Amino acid sequence: MIFDHAIRTADMMVNMFGPRCEVVVHDFSDLQRSLIHIAGNVTSREIGSPITDLVLNELRKNHEDIKDIPGYRTQSSKGQIMKSTTVFLRDEDNKIIGALCTNYDISLLMEMGGEIEHFIDFQEDKQTKHISETFFKSVHDVIQDMVDQVISRYNKAPIQMTMEEKVHCVGELDEKGTFLIKGATEYVAHVLGVSKFTVYNYLNKVRSMNEYKVNENENVR
Repeated sequence: MIFDHAIRTADMMVNMFGPRCEVVVHDFSDLQRSLIHIAGNVTSREIGSPITDLVLNELRKNHEDIKDIPGYRTQSSKGQIMKSTTVFLRDEDNKIIGALCTNYDISLLMEMGGEIEHFIDFQEDKQTKHISETFFKSVHDVIQDMVDQVISRYNKAPIQMTMEEKVHCVGELDEKGTFLIKGATEYVAHVLGVSKFTVYNYLNKVRSMNEYKVNENENVR
C-alpha cells in the first residue's frame, strides 16, 4: 500500500512539473535492484537500477536517526545539474522500507538565471552610483517634487526660513535645472512666500556669486 501511494505520487508530480522532473520509487528489500518505478526520465535510469550511494550512507545509521533530505544539488551522468529531494518511506513500525526521490533538471534555469543576473546588473561606478530618476505624469509634479526635495532638507516651514536660506534654496533649485521649466519661478515664489521678482533677484545673486567663484578659481591657476 505504501509503495502504491508513492507510485501514484510520483506520476502526479511529473504530470504537474513536466519533462524536466523525474520522480522514482525505491524498494529497499533489494538494494541492488531497488528502483521499482520511474516517472519522467532525467537520469537515464531504468526499472531495476540500484540504490544511490547517498541513500546507502544514510541506511548505515539507526533508522530513527535518518531524516528526509530536501533540496540538495546533484548532477546526472550527462552533466545536468539537478535539485533533488529524498523522502524515506516507513512501514507501520517506523522502519525505513524505501524512498521517494525527486530530481529536477535546473540546468536551463541556471543558465537563464545567469543571463537575467547579467541583464539586471547595474553599472555601479562613480558616474552612476548616486543617480536617481523619478517619472511624473505632469510638469507641475516635476516642479513640486524638486522643490519639496530641497526644502525638506531645511527641516522648517518656508515661512520660517531666513533670506539667506531662501537664496541658498533657490541656488540648489537652479543647479537641479528647476527654472528651465516654464512656471517654475511662480511656483517657487508661492512656496517661499515671496514675489516672482524676488526669486529673480535671488537667482541673479546666486548666479553672480557662482560666476565670481569660477573667475576667482581661474585666476588662481
